[in-house]
Amino acid sequence: MSWIDEIEIDDADGKLADMYAELIEKRGKVSNILKVHSLNADAMGGHLDLYMTLMFGKSGLSRAEREAIAVVVSAGNDCAYCVNHHAEALRRYIKDDVVLGILMSADGLETLEPRLSNIVRHAEKLTSAPGAMTESDLFELRDAGLSDRDILDLTLITAYFNFVNRIALGLGVSYSAEELSGYRDS
Repeated sequence: MSWIDEIEIDDADGKLADMYAELIEKRGKVSNILKVHSLNADAMGGHLDLYMTLMFGKSGLSRAEREAIAVVVSAGNDCAYCVNHHAEALRRYIKDDVVLGILMSADGLETLEPRLSNIVRHAEKLTSAPGAMTESDLFELRDAGLSDRDILDLTLITAYFNFVNRIALGLGVSYSAEELSGYRDS
């Protein structure tokens, strides 16, 4: 649900119907952040391809680290939709409620274990002060064991969630407890 018209699953045809069917088969349902694209199926397809590549593709970043980036960036942008969606996913990997709370508030990031702390603090800085980034920001990431490919993935995931947060916030994409749960991790 959002502030703009959306095509319901039962009303979709052609390419959009095929995309909805594939999402339901692979993920168990269609998220509201994708459904908001229903008036432009090509954009939905591009968005979904980028999401799947960044969040599930081969990377030196773990799935937990990728979800943590999503949560911290979204918290920095006050995007409750994405914070809650990705915190739900992150709960599969991190069972510590204190750590989850730190990530969901993006406060106290420096207290996390060093690798995760460096990753999410970098994502937070890139989100809140992109013009203040310098080459020296990469040194701590390398010292924490990240390769240049990992740093690229971190940057792409951070940029992706800044993009998605603006879609969710700009179009009033909402969520419910039912919409948050039941996704397959694929």
